[in-house]
Amino acid sequence: MAFESLSEKLQNAFKKLRGKGKVSQADIKEGMREIKLALLEADVNFKVVKEFIEKTSQRAVGAEVIDSLTPGQQIIKIVNEELTELMGTEATTIKISPKPPTVIMMAGLQGAGKTTTAAKLGGYLKKQGKRPLLVACDVYRPAAQLQLQVVGDKLGIPVFKRQDSNDAVAISTEAVSHAQKNGNDIVIIDTAGRLHIDEVLMGELQNIKRRANVSQTLLVVDSMTGQDAVTVAKSFNEQLGIDGVILTKLDGDTRGGAAISVRYVTGKPIMFVGTGEKLDDIESFYPQRMASRILGMGDMLSLIEKAEQAFDIKKAEQLEQKLKKQQFDLNDFLDQLEQVNKMGPMENIIGMIPGINANALKGAQIDERKMLRVGAIIKSMTQKERSNPSIINSSRKRRISLGSGTKVQDVNLLLKQFEQMKTVFKQFGNAKKSGRGKMRFPFA
Repeated sequence: MAFESLSEKLQNAFKKLRGKGKVSQADIKEGMREIKLALLEADVNFKVVKEFIEKTSQRAVGAEVIDSLTPGQQIIKIVNEELTELMGTEATTIKISPKPPTVIMMAGLQGAGKTTTAAKLGGYLKKQGKRPLLVACDVYRPAAQLQLQVVGDKLGIPVFKRQDSNDAVAISTEAVSHAQKNGNDIVIIDTAGRLHIDEVLMGELQNIKRRANVSQTLLVVDSMTGQDAVTVAKSFNEQLGIDGVILTKLDGDTRGGAAISVRYVTGKPIMFVGTGEKLDDIESFYPQRMASRILGMGDMLSLIEKAEQAFDIKKAEQLEQKLKKQQFDLNDFLDQLEQVNKMGPMENIIGMIPGINANALKGAQIDERKMLRVGAIIKSMTQKERSNPSIINSSRKRRISLGSGTKVQDVNLLLKQFEQMKTVFKQFGNAKKSGRGKMRFPFA
């Protein structure tokens, strides 16, 4: 989980301060020392840590903390504000050119995830009502153009490529002309990477930037490389000039050093973050929300946005009517399950809920494979069986279990849980009709 290690260490430091009715300068100094160590262990740039601790300490020893009735909370508030400031305060997004197309060039080292991220960005902008065109300008890596075509097809985004040419600059300029003729208002150029920064790489990128009239240059960096990611960002900005950064693999980065350091070192904002392997696992980067996540304070706004994207309003209204009429069936259950799955891994969702310590739930072992098994069982049923589960006898259960690769006991358990849910919904409906506000859950 992103920032897991850093978040845990910071919360331990805050715990000591929260327990004090009043804090002395010695208490604050000790607290800042622990925060400093936590940031350094998270691979945050040393200069960044030094300035952060200095600014935070100056504010923490002021009257707003020393004279406060809740000094621990005041210090957390200050750390939150300074962390937000460090990462950029406001969210920064793509600037759309007044005269289309807006040309975006993706740059970065090999292995950072440029090709997949180019497609993810295209999908993100498509949802915003744009008509993106992906451009395959990585003419060196074997199958790079095919990879872009495959992910483009999955998202329904056209891909411009020239397999008969290894001139990336010419391909990029042809693609812009193609976009103008075909009404594509966004052009996303996937460029070649190298194992390290070299003159040839930078020269090619500079030529594409100039000849294709690039509007925005976005650097894709692997957040799991920590300090190396910051060094790469600094070099690309100095030699090429970048407009923003996209951090990939943030879901696997338990430390978070790159996310905290990049903006300070380069002066350029983090625009997006990759949060998983799926093609819709990309989010706008909000410094304030990210600071809240790091400090274990949750992120309700991002959680609400994920829910809005995942859940169909019309289906929700239809479901409400079915519940009122007690017509909820296994088709509805499967539909709700699939919409929850769209929101992403459960541990990431839990981490966004304020007041819940995701680390404390490690022992709960949220097994998402169980959710997949439930889906497989329902999909192995006929439409008649989904609509009326009461007809599922022993022979049908054996057929369903074979079709879903599960055991008959799994089918029995699902049917039992479904009947319990229906009982709860029925009690809820009766309680509303009679004006009673409470209901008893048979399996609580």
